[in-house]
Amino acid sequence: MAKIFIKTYGCAHNQADSETMAGLLKQSGHTLVEEEQDADLMLINSCTVKDRSEKRFLNDLKRTDKLKVIAGCVPQADPKNPLLQEFSTVGVANLESVTEVVQGTLNGQIIRKLERIISPRVNLPKIRKNPFIDIIPINSGCLGSCTFCKTKQSRGSLASYPIQEIVTQFRLALREGVQEFWLTSEDTGAYGLDQGTSLSQLLKELTKVQGNYRIRIGMTNPEHILNDLENLLAVFQHPNIFKFIHIPVQSGSNRILKLMNREYTKEQFIYIAKAFKKAIPNLTLGTDLICGFPSETQEEFEESWALVEECQIKVVNISKFYPRPNTRAARMKQNTNLGKPRTLLLANRFRKWSEKLNQEWLGWKGEILIDEKGKDAWIGRNDSYVPVVIESKKDLFGKRVKVEIKAVKPFCLMGKLQE
Repeated sequence: MAKIFIKTYGCAHNQADSETMAGLLKQSGHTLVEEEQDADLMLINSCTVKDRSEKRFLNDLKRTDKLKVIAGCVPQADPKNPLLQEFSTVGVANLESVTEVVQGTLNGQIIRKLERIISPRVNLPKIRKNPFIDIIPINSGCLGSCTFCKTKQSRGSLASYPIQEIVTQFRLALREGVQEFWLTSEDTGAYGLDQGTSLSQLLKELTKVQGNYRIRIGMTNPEHILNDLENLLAVFQHPNIFKFIHIPVQSGSNRILKLMNREYTKEQFIYIAKAFKKAIPNLTLGTDLICGFPSETQEEFEESWALVEECQIKVVNISKFYPRPNTRAARMKQNTNLGKPRTLLLANRFRKWSEKLNQEWLGWKGEILIDEKGKDAWIGRNDSYVPVVIESKKDLFGKRVKVEIKAVKPFCLMGKLQE
C-alpha cells in the first residue's frame, strides 16, 4: 500500500469528488498524507472552467517527477491532449475506479478510465476535508450550452441523483457530526428536471430531517429559478437553510447574454433578485460576472455594474474572459486587452461596494457556526452566510457561539464573543 497526496483544483463539486476518492483509497488500505513531499503518488483532480486553473494543473505535471494520476475535468474534456497521454487518468464518472487506477500506476501501468457512465455518486466512502461540512453533489452536468463554457465537455448533460439516496447520505453525515451541508453541482437549479422532480422538492425532503444544521444551496441558473420561483421562495424560509443564493448572471447586457447563449434576460434576473429580497430581506445574493466577453462595449460593461447596484448584490465572482479551447466564444472576435482592466475596475468598485453594504451588520448580535480556522483567528457564518472573523485562543472549531459585530471589512465582519 502507498502514501497518497491529493491536490484539488476547482469547485465544490471537484472537492466532493476528491473527498470520495480519498475515502475509497483509504478503504482499500492506502495512506493519505497532507504534504506532497511525503507521498509515493500524487493524485491531481483538475478543473477546466478557467484558463488559469488548467494552466496551474498542467504546470504541476511538469513541476515534479513524482508518480501521478490525473483526475477531473481536464482529461475528461480533452482525452486526446498529448500532454496527458503518459499519465493514468480517472474520469468524473469513474470515481469508483480510482483504487484500480492508482494500484495499476504503482505497478508501472498506465490506466485510463474515462467512460461516460451513469454511476452511483452518493453514499460512497469519503474523507471530509472539513469534518463539520458535508459536500453533497445532487446532480452532474447541466441543460445549458453556454458559448464560453467548457465544463459540459467534461460533465455532460444533466443526470440527477435520486432524492432518497441524497437524504440517506444527509442523515448519515448528520449522525457523524456534520453541521453544515453544501448541495453542489454544475447547476443545482436543474436538479430533478430529468426525473420529474425539482430542487424545491429535494429541499422539502431534506428539511424534514430533524437537527441543528444549515444547508447551503450551490449555483443555480436564473431560468430554472424562474420556473420554480414560488416553491423556492417558500422553502427558503425554513430556518435550516442559509439565507444565501448564488445566481450567476454573467452580464448585465441582453445582447451579451444572447451571445453567451444564456437562457434568460437581464429583466428576468432582476425580477428574481427582487422577489427573493422581498421575501427574505436579510438574503445574501451572489452572482458571477465575466468581463471582456467578445464584442462587449464599455456601455455594456457598465450595464453589469448597474445591475449589481440595482439588485443589491453582496457577493460577486469576477472573471476575466478567457477563450476556452473548443468553445464557440473562442471563435468570436476577441476583445483583446480589455478584459484585464475591466476586471480590475470592477473588483475595485465591488470592494468599496461590499464594505458599504456590510455596514448594516455593525452592532448585530447573534449565533454563528465556526466552520473554518483562519491564520490567526476563527471564521464562522451567520444565517445569511456572511463570514464572521473571531479572535480567540479557545478551540471554537465546530461550535456555535454568540457574537457581536464590532467592525466590518469589504468581505467579512469582525466579531467579538459574547459570554
